[in-house]
Amino acid sequence: MAEKTIKVTQIGSPIGRKSDQRATLVGLGLNKMHRTRELEDTPAVRGMINKVHHLVKVEQDA
Repeated sequence: MAEKTIKVTQIGSPIGRKSDQRATLVGLGLNKMHRTRELEDTPAVRGMINKVHHLVKVEQDA
């Protein structure tokens, strides 16, 4: 059975944001605008996305 994945794209800049939000973006593998990562859909990743939801766009994969 294949793992469920989600596509996360950075659409907002971390400039002027708190350092923990910047660190969360780096933890997700995002550090430049419009960069996309395909990540496993786990509760930990969902929590990180929730913390920076205003800086990222999330797309569901099959």
